[in-house]
Amino acid sequence: MFLESIILIILLFIFLPVWILWTFFIGAGWQPTSRRVVKKMLDLAELEPEDILYDLGSGDGRILKEACKSYGAYSVGLEADPLRVLWSRLNLRFSGLSDMSHVTWGNFFNYHIGDASVVTIFLWRETNERLKAKFQEELKPGTRIVSYYWKIEGWKPQNIDKKEKIYLYVVC
Repeated sequence: MFLESIILIILLFIFLPVWILWTFFIGAGWQPTSRRVVKKMLDLAELEPEDILYDLGSGDGRILKEACKSYGAYSVGLEADPLRVLWSRLNLRFSGLSDMSHVTWGNFFNYHIGDASVVTIFLWRETNERLKAKFQEELKPGTRIVSYYWKIEGWKPQNIDKKEKIYLYVVC
């Protein structure tokens, strides 16, 4: 029993840092967005029930949940961390929102996002820079992009919440 406990502790010390750090290599480490900021992001986007929202790097699904629950919008989450995908799916299912949402496990650079009318991101500056070409290639004119904390360099925001560092862009 003692040996099994030691092995488990060693595995946890190896597994946990790897699990946390590997998401840093694909765009951003996980940092939850407060409910207040989520609401401000969706308000700034003027989210409506007819919108389709994509959350790139959807984490635990809190933006998806709020978009479905409070705004009636269909929401799609793209998340690289399989444990957070599972958590999101369970959370949405137990909240009765699984018919209004979908969470996919994978790298959002590999998924077509052209049916989005709203895209939310809370990623690093470098990742936002890499996403510019994807946005220009796949998103329709009029699609709203809401970025929390980091600007999309070289693009002019249509609206800014300076206090919260939320930037709204509209695809031309």
